[in-house]
Amino acid sequence: MAEYFSEERSVEAVNSRMGEDINPRLARVMASLVKHLHAFAKDVTLTQEEWDLAIGFLTRTGNLCHGERQEFILLSDALGFSMLVDAINNRRPVGATENTVFGPFHVEGAPIREMGENISLDGKGESCLFIGRVLDLDGSPIEGARIDVWSDNSDGFYDVQQPDIQPKWNNRGIFVTGADGCYNFVGIKPVSYPIPDDGPVGQMLASLGRHPYRPAHTHYLVTAEGYQQLVTHTFVGDDPYLESDTVFGVKDTLIAPFKRIDGLTLWRSDFDFILTPMEVAR
Repeated sequence: MAEYFSEERSVEAVNSRMGEDINPRLARVMASLVKHLHAFAKDVTLTQEEWDLAIGFLTRTGNLCHGERQEFILLSDALGFSMLVDAINNRRPVGATENTVFGPFHVEGAPIREMGENISLDGKGESCLFIGRVLDLDGSPIEGARIDVWSDNSDGFYDVQQPDIQPKWNNRGIFVTGADGCYNFVGIKPVSYPIPDDGPVGQMLASLGRHPYRPAHTHYLVTAEGYQQLVTHTFVGDDPYLESDTVFGVKDTLIAPFKRIDGLTLWRSDFDFILTPMEVAR
């Protein structure tokens, strides 16, 4: 018997239209999406005007997406959805370095640099020595680990946001560990900055009484043969936005020490990355 649409049985009406021979995973995901989407509309008694407003919001969000900006990623981040998906897909054993959001400002092809090299090319900001090791869960060093690092400059912008102002590859580089698993390079002590808030996502945050700021952090993508990829940040411990990061990316274990080196206008931040073997279940 045909399942006609009604408010009471809206979910059954929509999901009953799916074909029998479609991908099982697609069927499960879409059935659940329809179920929860319809439950949301019923829970809040969504009005037509509110739905029209939502369609306009999503349209404006899509219109702002291009090669240098991904407004839908910002939306996912600001709703905590990116962090939830990241947490589900990167469950790690105790002792392993935790993942956090990738962010929209990673760039492929950053130059491989020598240990100790300075990645701050614009000469701005407070210099900081970043130092540590890449280890396995037993504390043994990992040779050949690639540490892809990137951060904002002292004005709170990534180089790709200011291609006509910052040097290319400013505050970016890749470092490869030797047999001792150690890394060190000079960058800057990062600063907090707002996510782009001149579009729909910024308007949403303002309407919700939320600020657009991320606490000061440095990004890392750490890879090594036989180990799970690690996407993470280290955060400056005294940043005022740690407890209200607009994308919910902060974790206690990722708050790193930043200490001024005596007698020098230089900071130092020590942090070890602990990788998880590929065979350990996520």
